[in-house]
Amino acid sequence: MGDWCLLGWAGRAAWTCLALAVPCGAPAAPPTGADAAAAAELGRVVVTATRQPDDALLVPAAIDVVDAAELHRAQPGLSLSESLQRVPGVVARDRQNEAQGLQVSIRGFGARSTFGIRGVRLYSDGIPATMPDGQGQVSHFMLESAGRIEVLRGPFSALYGNSSGGVISVFSTDPPALPEFSVGMDAGSDGLHRGLVSWHAPWPGDRGGGVLVDMDQVDGSGFRDHSRSRQATGQAVLKGAFGNDGHYTVLLNSHDLRADDPQGLTGAQSRGDRRAASKGALDFDTRKTVHQDQAGLHVEQPLSAHHALSLTAYGGTRDTTQMLSIPVFVQTDPLQGGGAIELDRQYGGADLRWRWSTQLLERPFSLAAGVEYSVSGERRRGYENFVGQRLGVFGALRRDEDNRVDGRDAYVQADWQPAERWRINLGLRHSQVRFASDDDYVTADNPDDSGRLQYSRSSPVAGVLFRLTPTASVYANAGAGFETPTFSELAYRADGASGLNDLRAARSRNAEVGVRGRGARLEYSAALFDSRTRGELVAVANRGGRSIYANAGITRRRGAELSLSGTFSPQWRYAAAYTLLDARYGSDFTTCAAMPCGDGDVLIEDGHRIPGLSRHAAWAELRRSIGADTDLVLDGRFADRVYVDDGSDESAPAYAVFGLAAERRFEAFGLQWRGYARIDNLFDRAYVGSVIVNDGNGRYYEPAPRRGWVLGVRARKAFD
Repeated sequence: MGDWCLLGWAGRAAWTCLALAVPCGAPAAPPTGADAAAAAELGRVVVTATRQPDDALLVPAAIDVVDAAELHRAQPGLSLSESLQRVPGVVARDRQNEAQGLQVSIRGFGARSTFGIRGVRLYSDGIPATMPDGQGQVSHFMLESAGRIEVLRGPFSALYGNSSGGVISVFSTDPPALPEFSVGMDAGSDGLHRGLVSWHAPWPGDRGGGVLVDMDQVDGSGFRDHSRSRQATGQAVLKGAFGNDGHYTVLLNSHDLRADDPQGLTGAQSRGDRRAASKGALDFDTRKTVHQDQAGLHVEQPLSAHHALSLTAYGGTRDTTQMLSIPVFVQTDPLQGGGAIELDRQYGGADLRWRWSTQLLERPFSLAAGVEYSVSGERRRGYENFVGQRLGVFGALRRDEDNRVDGRDAYVQADWQPAERWRINLGLRHSQVRFASDDDYVTADNPDDSGRLQYSRSSPVAGVLFRLTPTASVYANAGAGFETPTFSELAYRADGASGLNDLRAARSRNAEVGVRGRGARLEYSAALFDSRTRGELVAVANRGGRSIYANAGITRRRGAELSLSGTFSPQWRYAAAYTLLDARYGSDFTTCAAMPCGDGDVLIEDGHRIPGLSRHAAWAELRRSIGADTDLVLDGRFADRVYVDDGSDESAPAYAVFGLAAERRFEAFGLQWRGYARIDNLFDRAYVGSVIVNDGNGRYYEPAPRRGWVLGVRARKAFD
């Protein structure tokens, strides 16, 4: 009951903010004078929800923008975890383990992923960073040149296909008016070193076009033992105009990663030497190497005053080698796939969209329709990772298969303004996802595990918005979600055999209501949401880097989101975000107590909380500006305790941590400089930053660093 009292409080708080912006009985009237100027300044244009540029105040969905200033102010911009915490409903946990990457979830979707990101669609300048099976990566995102990040939550994310939680879109900044060359360095605790170089320039005579070239290298010894990493990323973005108001974006990037994997710790270990790696990580030298190259093109061309076409096409390769800590006796089982993985992947796709803008009953109406095709093919090989008594090296072949997944989608989205203050948005997407696995490792002890799976689903969404005043709106929407298993979730079966795991797709029903507004000194949003999922994909066991998945019956996520930002005075600004998430199982299911599953399974009863999720999460920032060139920032975040297994037997404790930062901008030696200093975990709190759900060895916990520091400097030269 306490949580739902808080939900009521959040709703009342939202309406209180609304009441401040809309006096009772006052007629809706355009803002004037200073209020109008402030409202215009605070307006944020978004494209992710409706696929066309719109003021966020006019979009009938929960969508937030993190702009360039928020991305870069007094922080290095190494990870999305630095900035996404200001968006309610979003959790981005830095695991202090580059081999496994960020844990990102939206409204509780995606929290179970042991590596990579699932349940959330990812885009960079319109180019997908999510495979057709729903598995995504953000390691190649170049945040140094990002102009903004849009985060879409709730039902409208279904219009992007195989996803349930939401959409995260990173957009690069526009080319500058004059050529610019910049260099930068960052250094911090735990051996952090970073160098970067950029060249941003306009095309001669082009209308706002140009080129953005960025390269950086990041090295770190890591907070924990056996967590050293090195990664290098290069990106080129070409933007320009052509023909009759057409424009294009070309994206080229390359990413290399070499990272050790310290794995998780048990509760006792995390309370002892928090920097320790697991014994298995040291014995088997667990690690990952990745090389990824990608190219993408996005083109838009108006055909007339009412019709326009756009095309997105992309392709890339991603080669991964990973060493796991699978026990030797397990690896010698003829039905197991070994403890070392080689994965060579090629992927690509295209999205062709048509837009029609006209009038319906003499009111503005637009219709967008498109088709999308995406494909990913991989060669997966597994080896023993021991030779004699030497562990962590490639041995005999144990798995050899060719896998392919392709997605074929068609979608339509209509947007109508039936009256001056009303807006209706309807959409439908039909998705078909096909998996194929051809087993090339067939022996007398290992049968042919080839297989085929196909998933198909139509996902409707509908939203309505009412403009209470020129500076405040209320909205409601509902829709269906569709989430297939990823190839990683199909890779291992509960019976211990290799081959495709016969999982069903998860299907969800989602609804939300919200309010959004902005005024001279306040911008706010609030939402209440409810999601019910049938066939939830759950990790029933995690051992030695392998995750075994199954379908649960019914799950429910409901909660509230609230965000505020504004000014106390011209020198003082604030921002805050709060999320209440009540995530529970709605029916009984069993989880594995031992492998293979079936021996001593554990019953998880209706009403148990879904692990990996905090019930309460909050973030706040207070900024003091000294003149136009200096900022002091104090921020803090709170996370409630997180259960680590389905039985709710153990949990990571709640915590609150604070950070303090300063940034100074100045000119010297003909260059423009930006320098910053930051202290994280200001009060030296010992806490668990992330967890591995249902780890079979009880190594659930991934400790976060104690007090740490980072310094950075950027120097930029503009050429006339």
